[in-house]
Amino acid sequence: QVQVVESGGGSVQAGGSLRLSCAASGSIFSIGYMGWYRQAPGKQRELVAGITGRGSTNYADSVKGRFTISRDNANNTVYLQMNSLKPEDTGVYYCNSQIFTDSTTRHDYWGQGTQVTVSS
Repeated sequence: QVQVVESGGGSVQAGGSLRLSCAASGSIFSIGYMGWYRQAPGKQRELVAGITGRGSTNYADSVKGRFTISRDNANNTVYLQMNSLKPEDTGVYYCNSQIFTDSTTRHDYWGQGTQVTVSS
């Protein structure tokens, strides 16, 4: 069994900061790509930032320069530091992890989501 649990959401004013965490646990052989996605009301879920097992990162244009993704491989955890938050960053943030349960078996696991609300 594998679990992915997010934490760190909340409500902040524009210009504020939040740090999201996502921890994977259970029968994990290794973890590949880990990503943060968000879904605003009435919109499709979109990729915000991602990081490979070797640390290569990618970001949505809308968050470049404001958000930073990082990971702690020893603890199977990925973080999203969000600075200079804007009202348009509001949404439910989900963590996705590509988890290998053995050397060849990989599944995508989603967390339950954490709400981020930015007020103007």
